[in-house]
Amino acid sequence: MSEWLVDNKETPADQPSSAPRTARDRARVEIKGEILAAARRHLASEGAPSLSLRAIARELGMTSSAVYRYVTSRDDLLTWLIVDAYNALGESAEDAESSVAREDLIGRFGATCDAVRRWALANPHEWALIYGSPVPGYVAPADTIGPASRVSLVLGAILVDAVRGDRVSEELKNERVSATLDSSLEPLRQAIASEFPTALIHQALMVWVALYGMVSFELFGQLQNVVGEGPGERDEFFAQCVRQWAKELGIR
Repeated sequence: MSEWLVDNKETPADQPSSAPRTARDRARVEIKGEILAAARRHLASEGAPSLSLRAIARELGMTSSAVYRYVTSRDDLLTWLIVDAYNALGESAEDAESSVAREDLIGRFGATCDAVRRWALANPHEWALIYGSPVPGYVAPADTIGPASRVSLVLGAILVDAVRGDRVSEELKNERVSATLDSSLEPLRQAIASEFPTALIHQALMVWVALYGMVSFELFGQLQNVVGEGPGERDEFFAQCVRQWAKELGIR
């Protein structure tokens, strides 16, 4: 759950923080972009565990040693892909949420959820990389935490506005939870906003898991023969889920 605790956005591993100034810098950025694009193609065709720097070098007409000047290992390349995917997903959610009027909390929440689903359906291999089965032997470095936090921070900001605007249900604000649950969620509550009721934090975590679980169920075929695939059927099913989640969060 560390995604909820970080309030920063990392620059993708393959992108500089400012525009390249020299021809050499520009060439390096361009080659890194080509390597990343090739890695995405291999991710789609071979899967993350089978990523090979040698295969990518062959595709690009480069020697393996030349590729290693830009990316040090398969794990380094996986980190590039993961950071890139998290940032793309986060940007999609941020753009959708920011287009809704600030006072429309339910609209902001719905736009964020819808953006997560739309991005996943448009980028199934990248979603599988960041939310599917772990890649054997790979341990994500701290560089991935900031990008992974972006969607959570959008959702958290909506809840902060709801609490500070007195726009959550009285039931959630006054609900009592067990001492064990209260203690276990205290670090997260303090990281988001100290005035957050513990019951709302718990409810938010359940909704967050439901959102990502629902998207994964749809993407990985778990809704086959469960929810129809006719025009608009999956869309309406998801929209109803979003409406229910907003109710569970007590947003009004």
